[in-house]
Amino acid sequence: MTKPALTIVHTESSLGWGGQEHRTFKEMVGLRQLGHRMILLCQPKAKFGARAREAGFEVFEVRMRNGIDLPAAWRMAAIIRRVQADVVNTHSGRDSILGGVAGLLAGRLVVRTRHLALPITSRFTYTTLPHHVVSVSEHVRRYLMSEGVPESRVSTVYTGIDPRVMQLDGPSTLRAELGIADSARVIGTVAILRMKKGHRFIVGAADRILAAHPDTHFVFAGDGAQMDNLKTLIAAKGLAARIHLLGLRRDIANVLAGCDLFLLPTEQEALGTSYIEAMAMGLPVVGTNVDGVPEVVRDGDNGLLIAPGNAASLAEAVNRLLGDDALRRRMAERSRELVSSVFHVDTMCRSMLELYRRLLAQRGQG
Repeated sequence: MTKPALTIVHTESSLGWGGQEHRTFKEMVGLRQLGHRMILLCQPKAKFGARAREAGFEVFEVRMRNGIDLPAAWRMAAIIRRVQADVVNTHSGRDSILGGVAGLLAGRLVVRTRHLALPITSRFTYTTLPHHVVSVSEHVRRYLMSEGVPESRVSTVYTGIDPRVMQLDGPSTLRAELGIADSARVIGTVAILRMKKGHRFIVGAADRILAAHPDTHFVFAGDGAQMDNLKTLIAAKGLAARIHLLGLRRDIANVLAGCDLFLLPTEQEALGTSYIEAMAMGLPVVGTNVDGVPEVVRDGDNGLLIAPGNAASLAEAVNRLLGDDALRRRMAERSRELVSSVFHVDTMCRSMLELYRRLLAQRGQG
């Protein structure tokens, strides 16, 4: 018997657009393709709202002034009732309070997704308001359990990507753009230029890598608060001709296709979607042994794990990969396999749908 379509309302109080919003958007797209009604409830002028409207989703706007904005919660509850939502999925701090209260007022199933590896600031938005919590990695799940969320009320659903989005119509244009020879080695890093992402450790290890592999180039795709500091550091070390700051790029597949391996020495990461994108492009990956990264970068399988904040460990791992073509090819193949089997957007969406249906059935609504 065909199961009825669900109506799912996602709430988001953030005005920006980042990895968290991107994951939610991909879930909305995927579940709509499976025949379900997906609705976004966000703040006025939110970038997510504009993106969702462009994609043809229903978008409702409610100003969420703070976590005790009870009139906002009442308005959100009215919308949830009006659209006859089956599920309310909350995401950020403010909307998880207001949307959680609204969902309970409307008598709906409330799920919260935890996207970050940072310490939580409002325990009751995980232990009291939602009926269930979704974590993006086992690391985050274990942390939430340590903070009092019962094991039976938290599930891990890995963030997935669509490998088709990472396909190119032709060869990468990156090397021609930067004047890098086809024979040179290129190490790619895609991440916001934020201190915790660890770009400075790559700069610090560059001399050791270049000593072993003189034809190596580094490309940083991304923008952020550390741009000027990195420019200064790179210039001071005389590496401006070898470390290329690309700024914010929309053609990430094109950038990654021009690289030989992917490197992100992050100091904090719930999971690491950038690693998964690089894996989809068939790159071996080097990541740090922190938080949820080891769940994506499997040491000795599809990549290598390094100690965080350690330039020597970073240089050793990169030099090992650059010096072993067969190892890089084997790890590249495993990267593709892991994306297909574990970190695929279809797997993420179907896992979320199965979770929603199971939770609704437990409430006698499925």
